[in-house]
Amino acid sequence: MKWAKMFNQPLNGYIAYLNFLNEKLEKFFESQKPFIFCKKGCAKCCKNAQFPYSVVEMKYLLEGLAMLDAPTQAKIEQNLKNILEKRKTFKGKKFRYDCPFLIDDVCSVYEYRGVVCRTFGLMTKYETGKLRAPFCTFEGLNYSNVLNLKKKTISPRKYKKLNVTQEPLGFNISYKYLTDEAFEQTFNFKFGEQKPLIEWFL
Repeated sequence: MKWAKMFNQPLNGYIAYLNFLNEKLEKFFESQKPFIFCKKGCAKCCKNAQFPYSVVEMKYLLEGLAMLDAPTQAKIEQNLKNILEKRKTFKGKKFRYDCPFLIDDVCSVYEYRGVVCRTFGLMTKYETGKLRAPFCTFEGLNYSNVLNLKKKTISPRKYKKLNVTQEPLGFNISYKYLTDEAFEQTFNFKFGEQKPLIEWFL
């Protein structure tokens, strides 16, 4: 497979980082359970986006790809060809597409997915204190039961109606923060160059 050359460095440090990140995210998602409507087959987070990926994320993703059966790999390769053909005639600034690893609205490499895929669905809290809800909120999904969609703020009225003790919270999970060099130093690996997923296949 032409992408095999990307497997030339050990992934131990990155895998340790993912274990750390997954443990944190599991707690975050569990704490926000009253406001989360993610389910298998939804796949809104896997469509019409750019999907930032670093070198090490791609290496791990492609390791997952190599584990798939030949028919599934063929479907992914066809998805990639279709996306790259559309990209050739794209005239805008940000080319958006459905993830090529999405098959029948299910991620074919779920355990190997990137950082941005793992965090999607939670609210992000930035250093300024600003909160950003996932876009699926505005399609009636995560946090839509507590957010005022016009003002993009928590609605006290909606929250009280739920009769839950857990507050809707945002977390420091921006892609920029989670790929900071502090994590590289702690877990002894490098994220490397970052660019949209599809650009790794040009």
